[in-house]
Amino acid sequence: MNESDSSHLLDLSDPELTARLLGRQNRHLKQAERLLGLKIGSKGTSLHFRGEPHQVALARRLFEELADLLREGYPLYPPDIDYAVRILSADSRARLRDIFLDTIYVSARKKVITPKSLAQKNYIDAIREHDVVFGVGPAGTGKTYLAMAMAVASLTRKEVSRIILVRPAVEAGEKLGFLPGDIAEKVNPYLRPLYDALYDMVDLSRGQEMIEQGTVEVAPLAFMRGRTLNDAFVILDEAQNTTTEQMKMFLTRLGFGSRAVVTGDVTQIDLPAGRASGLLEAMDVLRGVSGIAMVRFSDRDVVRHPIVQSIVQAYEKRSRRTRGREQGEQP
Repeated sequence: MNESDSSHLLDLSDPELTARLLGRQNRHLKQAERLLGLKIGSKGTSLHFRGEPHQVALARRLFEELADLLREGYPLYPPDIDYAVRILSADSRARLRDIFLDTIYVSARKKVITPKSLAQKNYIDAIREHDVVFGVGPAGTGKTYLAMAMAVASLTRKEVSRIILVRPAVEAGEKLGFLPGDIAEKVNPYLRPLYDALYDMVDLSRGQEMIEQGTVEVAPLAFMRGRTLNDAFVILDEAQNTTTEQMKMFLTRLGFGSRAVVTGDVTQIDLPAGRASGLLEAMDVLRGVSGIAMVRFSDRDVVRHPIVQSIVQAYEKRSRRTRGREQGEQP
């Protein structure tokens, strides 16, 4: 066997591990074939890869890394194959165990919450190490969900005494004044995604109890004016819809023992025409300031249904064409 033939083979030397790695009816193997665009054969505990050299190298690395995860007791599911391929395609030197085994929190549903991409890993590390973190990127990249997981974990470890969840109540095609109810009832729909994330972490009854006790506060951004937020984990969601004044007001609310995570998607700004996004301005003004980190997500980090990644990519492609036309380039 020459060196080239050897590079195409991977012997796992463990029948049980091999069976779990390949999945029921070789489901994981077939998924990897489709994602990587090569053929993978299996015989006993050996895998044989047939394809272009770069494909073979990536496939071999993928199965070596996945096997290491299984040896550590990680429960491998089909979406993990997709995440792993994305990660290793972006950085072939990445170690999946450093990402997938970084447990943030175990939710009320006994679900282990872990990062699923390099950007998500960088994001949670930034939250651990900085007082203020900006997480910016498209829908479905886990910006708010992971921030919520980190907040609940901090509260559980008694690093903070409360969680404050904030959103700007910006109209997106509907006028608040025409909605029924008092001001609290009018803004409640804007805060619903934050409630949903909280209840996924601690279950409905416990979440409602925490809100009633004031351990968790969910409020529109306007309610933050004039306050000082001490000993709190504060999350500002949908920050692309803040004005310059609102963003400055929010960031200057932080008191002793507090940290903040600011999330947003700059492609979905609902502010009136002519109003600058406070998120965009803050990222420019605060770049390089000590204690502040900025993490950018892309379509590669989408962890919802696979079709969401395709939708994000399609809109980004259209946006690039539009910018090109505006700059006088040929379509």
